[in-house]
Amino acid sequence: MLRILVADDHPVVRLGLKEIITKTPNMSVAGEAVNGQEVIDKVLANDYDVVLLDITMPGKVWLDVLSELRIKRPGLPVLVLSIHSEEEYAVRALRAGASGYLTKASTPNELVEAIRRVSMHHKYISSCLSEKVIVALEVGIQKKLHESLSNREFEVMCMIASGKTTSDIAKELVLSNTTISTYRARILEKMRVKSNAELTRYALQNSLIE
Repeated sequence: MLRILVADDHPVVRLGLKEIITKTPNMSVAGEAVNGQEVIDKVLANDYDVVLLDITMPGKVWLDVLSELRIKRPGLPVLVLSIHSEEEYAVRALRAGASGYLTKASTPNELVEAIRRVSMHHKYISSCLSEKVIVALEVGIQKKLHESLSNREFEVMCMIASGKTTSDIAKELVLSNTTISTYRARILEKMRVKSNAELTRYALQNSLIE
């Protein structure tokens, strides 16, 4: 029996995932989490076979959660669930230690197959993304500007583009306002833009934010 931790801050989404999982033979929902820190706490306190991790939960950002899980529970498969079909998210998830990446537009059958695959320590990528991700991971492919950002810079960029203030971002990431301002300056330079508005326009054009 596969013991699965479902991590999503939306009750309706968790309910839907639980319904799919509990109807599947040899799978059970052994825990739920509504933010990144709760995921870490529950993984350290319990034994799970797979973690389903939403990337838009409040608190500790998903890339930090993945990095921490890779260090503290290196053998635990994590399947990332996302509304984003942009391959950049999938590439960053896999590089940060995720076992798979699945968009929320996927069918219940694909979800079940993805859980089974990652539980056997195989990689899984949404069928709609597989070819794009393979191309994006290949050496020598011309990269988009945002691909030059570090994971932390990428997180901050998406937050800025989503309209969050420096104070909001600093509080969420538990960093100082000065540090966030430094990240912003570095991001603007790497992205070759001069304002938050230009950054937001780029993020929208590349489907990095909704």
